Amino acid sequence: MAETSSAHPPPPRRRRLRLPVVRGLRVRLVVAFGLVAVVATLSTGALTFREARTGILQQSQDSVIRLLRDRAGTLAPGLAVPPDAKDLTSFATQVAQADPSRKWRVLVTYHGLSATSLPHDPFAELTPALRTTATTQTPTVFQRVTHDGHSSLVVGMPVMLASPNGERRASGLTVFLTVPQTTEESSVQALVAAVERATVPAVGLAVLLALLAARGVLRPVRKLRYATRRIAEGRYDTRLAVHGSDELADLSHTFNETAAALERSIAELRRMEAKARRFAADVSHELRTPLAAMSVVTDILDEDAAGLDPDTARAVRLISEETAHLARLVEDLMEISRFDAGAAALHLDEIDLAESVRRTLSSRAWQDTVTALLPPPGALRGRVDPRRLDVIVANLVGNALRHGAPPVQLSLYGHRRPEPGSARGWAVIEVLDSGPGIPESVLPHIFDRFYKSDTARTRTEGSGLGLAITAENVRLHGGTIRAANHLGGGALITVELPLSQPELENGS
Repeated sequence: MAETSSAHPPPPRRRRLRLPVVRGLRVRLVVAFGLVAVVATLSTGALTFREARTGILQQSQDSVIRLLRDRAGTLAPGLAVPPDAKDLTSFATQVAQADPSRKWRVLVTYHGLSATSLPHDPFAELTPALRTTATTQTPTVFQRVTHDGHSSLVVGMPVMLASPNGERRASGLTVFLTVPQTTEESSVQALVAAVERATVPAVGLAVLLALLAARGVLRPVRKLRYATRRIAEGRYDTRLAVHGSDELADLSHTFNETAAALERSIAELRRMEAKARRFAADVSHELRTPLAAMSVVTDILDEDAAGLDPDTARAVRLISEETAHLARLVEDLMEISRFDAGAAALHLDEIDLAESVRRTLSSRAWQDTVTALLPPPGALRGRVDPRRLDVIVANLVGNALRHGAPPVQLSLYGHRRPEPGSARGWAVIEVLDSGPGIPESVLPHIFDRFYKSDTARTRTEGSGLGLAITAENVRLHGGTIRAANHLGGGALITVELPLSQPELENGS
């Protein structure tokens, strides 16, 4: 057995035809109406054409057959029996003369003899099947044929004679008739032209109706889109006018109900948020006075702690630390309350940024624990709020020392962003620790209030508000802040502050 190779080239991949996507409700309505109009016009035209064509041809056919039968029945009794070729020719000529338009061509056969109304007429339209059928069967037969590009009706009819007793008998004569159907073709072509002429106005009318329908449908849709946009902008009192009782009216009514429910929900949330902010602000404010007194007492106890027994001294130091922690928490809450109330203002001053950072590190005794990469004195000056810049730097460094690992590096430098038409300079503050970095799940929430990456911890050294306050101060200056993990390890927090802020001269 011969082996056949199984390695055949893979069949060519068929490429899918990608149709253009029709976008826009107006376009879809116009296209849909246009398609419906075209299909309806063509379908109606096709049905009308078929019925009209059938009626025209049927009427012509019946008229020809009736006239042929009458003419042949009238002439047949006077024909000699048996007829010769001359008699058949005369008979064929007389039958052809029955047509007023003189378009008939007649062929007469009698037991092998045949004659035509026109000399030497080959009668090519007559098919063998029609000749056989008309000769052997009594009913009249007909056929429409196309010869040399012209359509003709060919009729075959045996001639019957009446006997003395009233019965009809076959005479042996068969008459074949060819009639050109030029008139009928002209009528059919006129119908086709009429259908074609009607299609264009119908499509135009459909497009006009589609535009009117689209206008009626799209008007409330545009109003709904505009109202939805206003809702998205915070205008929750937006409502739609409801007209009618159709589906669009139901949609507008549903939108109004949804907007009303949303307005009530937002109002309730704002009311609760305002109460929560007021409560935090009130509590913080009320705590400041007793905390101030407690701080004075703890300072005195710290001075006398050396003379106390170890257990008492340990308790005194714990009370002092917790009082200080509580004081910082109250101050942070007060600061957050000012941001929430929109009462935080900038007090701008032209300062040496490097010198301000040095003072922040020095005031907190961080010179030996933080590596500061600062520009020379006077090299980088900016118009910022000195107090808020001190808070930004202190919170960033303090967070790195508490949650990262030494050494901590602080870098300060200036740069210009590649913004077209802008020459504003920016100060960049980067704080990098040597800890394990920030988990990826924590990075999106690093500046959230009270967020803790370890949910099991209920007590931390910080208040959980330091980075949130830092972010608020940065945004108040018109700057940006972001956190990331450094490629060499550790967490990196970057702050960018604009060096010139003429729009903030009078505060926020």
